[in-house]
Formats: sequence, structure tokens, C-alpha cells
Amino acid sequence: MSIEIHGECAPKFAAVRDALARNFTEFEEIGTAVAVYHGGEKVVDLWAGYMDTARRVPWREDTLCIMYSLAKSMCATCVHILADRGQIDLEAPVAAYWPEFAQAGKEDVKVRHILSHNCGVCFADAAEPGNLYDYERMIKVLEQQAPAWPPGSKGAYNTVNIGYLLGEVVRRVTGIPIQKFLRENVCEPLGADYQIGVREADLDRVAELTPNKVGNAMLKEGGDGQSNLARAWKPMPVPFGTQAQNSREFRQSGIPSFGGFGEARGMARIYAALANGGEIDGTRILSRAAVERATSLQWDEAADGMAGRHMRMSMGYWKNTPKFAPMGPNPEAFGHLGSGGARAIADPARNLAMCFVSNYQSEGMGVGVRTEAVVDAVFASV
Repeated sequence: MSIEIHGECAPKFAAVRDALARNFTEFEEIGTAVAVYHGGEKVVDLWAGYMDTARRVPWREDTLCIMYSLAKSMCATCVHILADRGQIDLEAPVAAYWPEFAQAGKEDVKVRHILSHNCGVCFADAAEPGNLYDYERMIKVLEQQAPAWPPGSKGAYNTVNIGYLLGEVVRRVTGIPIQKFLRENVCEPLGADYQIGVREADLDRVAELTPNKVGNAMLKEGGDGQSNLARAWKPMPVPFGTQAQNSREFRQSGIPSFGGFGEARGMARIYAALANGGEIDGTRILSRAAVERATSLQWDEAADGMAGRHMRMSMGYWKNTPKFAPMGPNPEAFGHLGSGGARAIADPARNLAMCFVSNYQSEGMGVGVRTEAVVDAVFASV
């Protein structure tokens, strides 16, 4: 199906526009947007398709799309901002800021362990289905949870808990929810339209999520009842399909681990600041030293303890991992994947940043043919 591509694209990045068009003609794309920054300048800002499964409502310039776990990297960025200001010591125990956390053998869990997905607190065994929407209940559950292994000894993608863990550290230090801290210290200063918890006035801008016809690998494993991922997903509502994820409750709850919605250009701008040493257009969110510390490799495991994927993890951001988290040719590139196919990438060596979103779920665990086509086109252009 031929589709009109809207927006702007520098001639050097024409391959990105072509890849976006092919996603519609070859891979049944529904609605999508991509933005790219290079050398601190926005060089791609494209959108196309439809906001709804029925393909009746055109995707708008200001459409908001679910980005899933890109929210994890935004929560990590908030903690790094506080560390950069001297308000948090990444080597300190979490309990130094949140005393109740030191239950059930967690007294040695450090802030950097949570950021690095190797804290061992990746399950919430006392939770009940639907507790995901109850922040205070999740905090109580996590206070009671014993670590699955000694902190720092094993990397395991912390799919549900990390946003609550980081969020409570931020709340204990600042007195405000992490969603508000992110808005006031990252999104508003940079002019980036990204919200963890969609405002009432913006609900009509949110794209409807459509399930992939072949299914989604993350949802399949999370729903099998036996895997580590299924155990970690115990707080999820049941069923946790697209009906739940398209609900007003999900969109507005502000789930810190994967409840963020935004424009591709907004997330690309945040990552452009990170790619440029923490600053863009005169607005600095992190010092260069803080970015270097945040994105330093913490672990590299052939099979992480959650989904058995090869993962390379820094303090809150994936490091480039071919096949499982591809981010171009630079092994030091970093970013995050969203299980629906969203991707945000920063490559400091090229001063390049990008974000891709779609409302048609990917077939893989954050990877998929449409996402990779656009990512490959971006890096082929520089």
C-alpha cells in the first residue's frame, strides 16, 4: 500500500524516508514516526500512516505513541541528574535514601545495581495482578521482596520493577514523583513532548496500539506462566493485551517502567543531548562526565537472567548488541528498546541520535523487521 510520508528529511538521509515507505508497502505498517539528529541538528522528522487499527484517522504531526521500555532509560536519566548534582551517590546503598528497602536481604543493594539491571530485585512475588497501576502497593511489595541473587552478581533485564525502584529513590530524595521530575528537568527544558502518564488534554493525540498478526515474542514469553519473565510480570493486569494497553487507565497511570508516550522527535531530542555530552542548543541536562559514567559498560552476558538474551548493559541504557539490540556499527552506541518496536539510540562518536516509533507491535522482543530497516537506513546515511 502506497502511503504519503509527511515532514522533513535532509537529502543525505533520503534512505530513511525510503525505508519508512517500504515498511508500508512490504511490511504492513500502520502508523509511524522517526526523527534523527546529526551534529546537534535535526535532519529527519517524518511521520506517516494512521493512528488507528482501522486506518481511518491519519497520523498527526503531534501524535503520541507508546514507547514502552524507553521509559526505563528516562527514569535512569533522572537518577543520573540527581547524582550529577551531588544529591545521590550511585555507590551508596538504596536504603540510605529509602530505609524500608533494607528488608529481606537487600541492605547491600546499591543505587548503581538498580540502574544496571543487576540488583537481583527483578521479581515482585507478593504482588497481585493489576498492582502495576498501584504505585504505593508496588513500593510495599518491593520492600518485602528478597533479591533473587546477590546484587551485582548477575545481570537480568528488570522488566517491571526498575521504574518503581528508581522512582522511589527519586521521590525520597526530591519529594516529588519521578514523572514530574522528568517533566520539569528533562522534557520541558528540552522542549521534548514525552509523558509518563498522559495528561487528560492529550488523550486524543495517542495512537491506538495494534497487535502484530504473528504475535509478539515478549508477550508470548511473559504469558506462558513458567518463565522468569512470567514471574516478573505478576503485577500485570490479566489479560495484558492491546485492549488493556489501549485503555485510559494504562495511558494515564504513569507506569514508570514502560508507560511513556511521546513524539519521536521529542525522544530523539533527549537522546541527541546525551549523544552530545549532555547538552543541545545551549540546554544542558547532564555534565559530559555524568554521561560517560552513565553509559559505561557494567556487564556483558551471553544470556541474561530474565529472557536469556545476549545483553550489554550500562547504568540504565542498553549498549549496542548485534541481533538483540542493534544500534549501528559503533559498539559504544547506547539507547533502549521498547517491546512494541520503539528504538532510541545515541552514538556519541557520530554525534547521532534517533528515535523510531510505530503503533503496530513488532514481532520480536523489541526488535523487528520495520524497526531494523529504519535503523539500518539511518546509519547507512552517515
